[in-house]
Amino acid sequence: MTPAERIAELRRLIRYHEERYYILNDPEIADVEFDALMRELERLESENPDLVATDSPTQRVGGRAAAGFQEVEHAEPMLSLDNAYSEEELRAFDDRVRRGLGSPSDVAYVAELKIDGLSMALTYDNGVLVRGATRGDGVRGEDVTFNVRTIRAIPLRLSEPVSGRIEVRGEVYLPRKAFERINREREETGEPLFQNPRNAAAGTMRNLEPALVARRGLSAFVYQVVGGPQAPPLDASNGTAGLHARLLTHADTLRSLARWGLPVEKHWHRCLGIGELLDFCKEWQEKRRTLDFDTDGVVIKVDALEQRRALGTTSKFPRWAIAFKFPAEQKTTLLKKIDVNVGRTGAVTPFAVLDPVFLAGSTISMATLHNADDIARKDIREGDWVVVEKAGDVIPRVVGPVLSRRPESSQAWVMPTTCPRCGSHLHRAEDEAVWRCENTSCPAKLQRGLEHFASRGAMNIEGLGESLIAQLIESRLVADYADVYALTTDQLANLTSATIRGDGKTITRRFGEKNAAKVVAQIERSRQNELWRLIYGLGVRHIGERAAQVLARAFPSMDVLCAATIEQLQSTQEIGPVLAESVRSWLDEPRNRELLDRLRAAGVRMEVPESERRAAAVPGPLTGKTYVLTGTLESMTREEATAAIERFGGKVAGSVSKKTTGVVVGSDPGTKAEKARELKVPLLDEAAFRELIRKSGNVEQVEEVEK
Repeated sequence: MTPAERIAELRRLIRYHEERYYILNDPEIADVEFDALMRELERLESENPDLVATDSPTQRVGGRAAAGFQEVEHAEPMLSLDNAYSEEELRAFDDRVRRGLGSPSDVAYVAELKIDGLSMALTYDNGVLVRGATRGDGVRGEDVTFNVRTIRAIPLRLSEPVSGRIEVRGEVYLPRKAFERINREREETGEPLFQNPRNAAAGTMRNLEPALVARRGLSAFVYQVVGGPQAPPLDASNGTAGLHARLLTHADTLRSLARWGLPVEKHWHRCLGIGELLDFCKEWQEKRRTLDFDTDGVVIKVDALEQRRALGTTSKFPRWAIAFKFPAEQKTTLLKKIDVNVGRTGAVTPFAVLDPVFLAGSTISMATLHNADDIARKDIREGDWVVVEKAGDVIPRVVGPVLSRRPESSQAWVMPTTCPRCGSHLHRAEDEAVWRCENTSCPAKLQRGLEHFASRGAMNIEGLGESLIAQLIESRLVADYADVYALTTDQLANLTSATIRGDGKTITRRFGEKNAAKVVAQIERSRQNELWRLIYGLGVRHIGERAAQVLARAFPSMDVLCAATIEQLQSTQEIGPVLAESVRSWLDEPRNRELLDRLRAAGVRMEVPESERRAAAVPGPLTGKTYVLTGTLESMTREEATAAIERFGGKVAGSVSKKTTGVVVGSDPGTKAEKARELKVPLLDEAAFRELIRKSGNVEQVEEVEK
C-alpha cells in the first residue's frame, strides 16, 4: 500500500474497533493490538503531514479553548420534557396524545432509557464532525467541540455518507465506574464531590483542557436528527415505504443513527399502546442496576414523525413526548457504629458502619455521614435503625433515623477529639464544618498523600499503589514524598505481601526484583514530569489538576511560585481568594519548603522548560487582533489553527463583527464568510493564513506550529 492507502485503512480499522469497544461493548482485539494500530497511524501521519485530516483518530485531543466557550445557536430549539411520576400520570399522557390525534385506538410509542447526563448537539457537515454544543438555554449553547472530540464513542466521521449539514442530539454521560473514580480523586484533593453523574458530566464538559476531559472517560448516546438530508436510502426491511424514503418514524431514526456509527442505547423498544409502555417501565425499574450507566427513568415518544407534527409543542415541552421518572430506592437497616476516616489533607470524616443491606443493585455496609454538624442536625446515633439511599444511585448515604425504633438507652454521638491513627488533637476552623488532624507525620495522612502523589493525574508513578505504599510506611522506608526518590530495587524487592485464599489460608509473597525494577523505573521517569503535575501531586488543599496547570503557566518555576504574593496569586485568571490563600499557606509552612528542597535535590524538575517559556513569552505580533475560522483547512485542524493564532498573541472568536481582524476561510465555509463580506472584513484563504503565521514568528516558532 501507499502511505495514503495505509493511513486510510488504519483510520477505518481504528474507528471500527472504537465502535466495537466504546459503543457495542464487544471488542475483537486486545488493547495492545489497538495501541499498535494507533502508533502506526501516528507514525505515518508524522512522516506524511500533508495526509493529516481533521477526522483522523489521532486528532481527538488537541488544542484548548483559549478563554472560555463561545456561544452558538442551535438549528432548532432544544426543548425540555414534561415528567410523569406515576402510572396514572403516564395514562393521562396517553389520553392526551390520543385525543390530540383524534383517534381512540392505540398509539405506537418508542420507549428509551433516560440517560443521566448532559444534553449535547453534534453538528456533522457532509459526515464530518464540525461542532459540539451544550443545550444552554435551549436556543443557544456553548461550543465545546474541543471536548466532544475526546469522547471516543462519538465518531469524527460518520461511517456512511450523509450529505449536507445535520445536527444530531443526544446525551453525554459518565459511566458508573468513572463517576466513582472521579469522586475519589476529588475527595483526595479536598474538592467538593459531584452529587450525581449528570453534574460530573457537566463539570467535565466545561473544563478548558481537552486532555483532562479525555482522562475523565465520558461516553455518549444519541437519539435525534435535526435538519438537512436526514438519511441515506433506507431499505424496505426497515419498514419504510421504499428505497429512497426519508425517515418516517423515530424507530427509523434510531436505526439510521446506529448505521452511521453513532452510539445508540440498545435497549429502546417500540411499544403499541399504554399497556406495553407500562410493562417496559416496570421491567427497567428493576433491571436498571445491571447497566454500566445511570438512568433515572424512561423517555417516551410518539413513534410516527407525522403524528408528532400534528401534536406540536407548548412553549416548554413537546406534546408528543414525556419522561417517566423512577421512584427513589431506599432501604432501612441498622447503624451499628459511627467511625471516622482520615484523609490526606488531615480531614477526619465520619461514616456509618451498617448491617449489610442490598440497595440499588449492590450490597452496602458503609455510608457517608458528611460531617459532625450533619450528624447532629439529623440526630443520627449509633444503634439507630436508619433509612439509606444511594445519592445519584452511586454514593451510599444515610437519609435519617427511624425515631420510632430508637432504643431508650440511645445517646447522641460525639465527634472524637483525637486522631484515630496518631492520637494527635483534632482542630476545627471557625468557618469550617470539617475537623482535621494537623500532625504532618500522621501515618494516615502520609498514606493518602502518597497515593495521590503517585496517582495518574499527578506524578503518574505506575505500580506505586495503596498496598505497596502501606508497606513502605510500615517499613519506615518513606516518611514523605521525597523519600520515594531514594528507593532502590533491593529495598522494594524484599518487601512482602499477604493474600488470603478462598480456603482461608494466608499466602505471603515477596515483591521480587522484576516488579521492583518496574516501579523504580517509573519513579525515575517521573523526575522529568511537567511542573503542573508536581504542583498537583503535592496535595495543596483545593488545588486540582486544572488549577495546577493554571499556576504552572502563570508561575513557570517553583521558585517563582514560592515568591508570589497573595495579590499576585489572586490576580491570576481562575485563581480566586480561597485557592490563593491555600497555596500561600502551604508554601509558608517551613516543612513544606524543606520538602521542595529535598525534591529538587532528588532531581525532580521544578520549572517549565526554557523552550516552552520562550514560546509563551514571545511578544505577540498578533496581539490585539481577532480572527474567526470557518470551513475545513487542508493542512491543519481547527484546533491547530487556533493554537497558531494564540501562540502569536491573537484571539479566536466564534462570530464575525466589525472588530474582527480577519476571517480564515477553508473549504465549505459557512455563513461567517458571507457575514465578513457584508462587514467588509478581510478574508484569508489557507495559503494567506499560513503566510501570516510565517511572518508572525521566528523559525523555531513556525517549525513548532507546523509540527
